[in-house]
Amino acid sequence: MAAAAMSFTPMSALETTLAIALLALLVERLAGYPAMLQRAIGHPVQWMGATIAVLERRFNDHARFSAATRRWWGITAMIALALFWVGLAWLLARWLPWWGEALAATTLLAQRSLKEHVQAIIDALPASASRHGSGAGLIPARRALSMIVGRDTSEFDESRIAHAAIESLAENASDGIVAPLFWLLIAGLPGIVLYKLVNTADSMIGHLDQRHRHFGFAAAKLDDLLNWLPARLTALLYAATSALTCGLATGKRALHVAWRDARKHVSPNAGWPEAAMAGALDIRLGGPRSYQGRVVDFPWLGEGREQLSRNDMRTALALHERMLWMLAALLGVLFAATGLAMPG
Repeated sequence: MAAAAMSFTPMSALETTLAIALLALLVERLAGYPAMLQRAIGHPVQWMGATIAVLERRFNDHARFSAATRRWWGITAMIALALFWVGLAWLLARWLPWWGEALAATTLLAQRSLKEHVQAIIDALPASASRHGSGAGLIPARRALSMIVGRDTSEFDESRIAHAAIESLAENASDGIVAPLFWLLIAGLPGIVLYKLVNTADSMIGHLDQRHRHFGFAAAKLDDLLNWLPARLTALLYAATSALTCGLATGKRALHVAWRDARKHVSPNAGWPEAAMAGALDIRLGGPRSYQGRVVDFPWLGEGREQLSRNDMRTALALHERMLWMLAALLGVLFAATGLAMPG
């Protein structure tokens, strides 16, 4: 009897893209970036940061260059950095198999580290004593919080710690997970590398202070552009997840608050995931905060409770984790549907 012939149909370009994104999301979620690798060679974002710092020191010279010249140097620096890093990613993607490209992309996602940082804040809060005061019992939680926020946390009570942690969780869900995954889907490894380069540059030089206002102008504007759609998709994902897991009314409230309040935020993008989170949890986020001794009067997002606690952080983290599983499931469904739709 003749053996049945077996054939393998290569994946289409769309199937390959979805497979890369799904594998990258799952592997990074389960394994993260190995600590041994971090100690041995550092992290790709650190490598990008080092190149950004070199150009910033060389060309953001206030003594030698005018403000207009520094702005043009900043634009030139971003073009040069993009050509170098995206070109390197393009060469790597051509050499690697699809699963290798997925593993490389995992280094530029931040699901695991974000969860660990927020969980560390929750775990550092004292069980009872000094929870609402400014006592020494809150120092470990403030220190853990300072790892993910830029504001002054030295006088934070439990409620303000919870506010900052939940806001950072929501904003970084977009910046650290949804946006890089989005650009991975759009343009493969070069796309996610471009996004992380711009996002890293924005965090380093995209500020409005005297030193960076002009040189970091291009980085800040590019970051706003690349995050515009992912930030809104993150808000939709939070709303959809809360509707599926907490009831349709909760999802509608998250969507309503995001639509109404997101545009109040000083950032064109950060307000969307933060407002959706506030609506889903029926709390208020935002409000005045201090950066290096300077108070910034941020608007309030949401209309629920203002006094928050450790339990609100747990609830926010649980919603965030469900959203990520839903995102993985969505990619899996799209991958399966694409395979079925392709001719055999």
